[in-house]
Amino acid sequence: MASIIDIIVPSIGESVTEVTLAKWLVADGTIVSLDQALCEFESDKATFELPAEKAGKLIQKAKEGDDLKVGSIVAQIDISIQSPSSSETTKPAASTAAQTASKDDLPAAPSAAKLMREQNLSKEQIIGSGKEGRITKGDVLEKIQTNSNPISPAVNSNLSEPLAKTMESTSLSRNIRREKMSRMRRTISKRLVSVKNETAMLTTFNEVDMSAVMDWRNKYNEKFLAKYGTKLGFMSFFAKAAAQALIEMPEVNAHIDGEDFIYHDYVDISMAISTPTGLVVPPIHNVETLTLDVFELKLKSLAEKARSGKLSLEEMSGGTFTITNGGVFGSLMSTPIINEPQSAILGLHAIKDRPVAIDGQVLIRPMMYLALSYDHRVIDGSSSVKFLVRIKELIEDPARLFLQI
Repeated sequence: MASIIDIIVPSIGESVTEVTLAKWLVADGTIVSLDQALCEFESDKATFELPAEKAGKLIQKAKEGDDLKVGSIVAQIDISIQSPSSSETTKPAASTAAQTASKDDLPAAPSAAKLMREQNLSKEQIIGSGKEGRITKGDVLEKIQTNSNPISPAVNSNLSEPLAKTMESTSLSRNIRREKMSRMRRTISKRLVSVKNETAMLTTFNEVDMSAVMDWRNKYNEKFLAKYGTKLGFMSFFAKAAAQALIEMPEVNAHIDGEDFIYHDYVDISMAISTPTGLVVPPIHNVETLTLDVFELKLKSLAEKARSGKLSLEEMSGGTFTITNGGVFGSLMSTPIINEPQSAILGLHAIKDRPVAIDGQVLIRPMMYLALSYDHRVIDGSSSVKFLVRIKELIEDPARLFLQI
């Protein structure tokens, strides 16, 4: 029986043929135990860990940042070398580089570790600002900037403190750096270009008075939080309004497949969530059947998993319509891009007090611009306008959501 076994990139889905080795979780030469996480892969859709198939000595065959085909050898395990010592099996490693001192055991983000290797910086030289002392890419860039533009003590001692700080902050840098795009960012780039080239995308706009929803939220938020353990957000109102409008206008909830239209008698809304590695859009299924509290809890769970890189491929799959909220970043108006293969996406924006004419009077109201980008091959212009008008009606009079009128 061979003493060395190959550890290969597993198949994780029909559409995934290649992954990127994001980081090693244990060092080369470490004695690992059965099912111990060896490394972290990044696919087009999600991040996942690779467990050890056997106990033994790890022999790394790929480097962090390598693109690997499904079935490629990422490592080997020498099962003839094993240790009963638990201390040896849990030896951590942020990368294949420094493994020596106590501070080397502090975690560093993969992008930070890569930049440190390129700049010949050790972890002792950098103060981590992340959670539990994690070294971030920003920490490394700050150290590089400090090394590149120091103010000599002799000069600094002859300057007033404000002037010294001004000189330091205005020191010019001519450094450039090259960084490989993450697999997720590459996939996003390809999809964005595909949507622009392959769809007849248009955007229509409207605005909505948020007064009624804000009044409901202010009135019931504390009781809602006490009963359900989550806050009552604006997103649940828009999701329920979109679900109702999509059931009434199935063409907005459809997509093209070859020469056919595919219609859905359910509403799975993909929620755009910003993460450190890019935008992800996991769907919440059957929104038309969910109460506000269930929707809020599902959205909270997906957001937490997305930002920690724990979303599974199943949680990323599907969706018949997308909602994105640029308003959380301060966007006043935008033209969101369709999430293929869907045919429409609703863009929400910042709520701003603006003067509006109501019953012959000019009043200040909290207003939000809405944008619906849609594939004109599937959705007529009149349908897109009616859809936004229906959203506006439901948000400005939330009782309609529950009466379904």
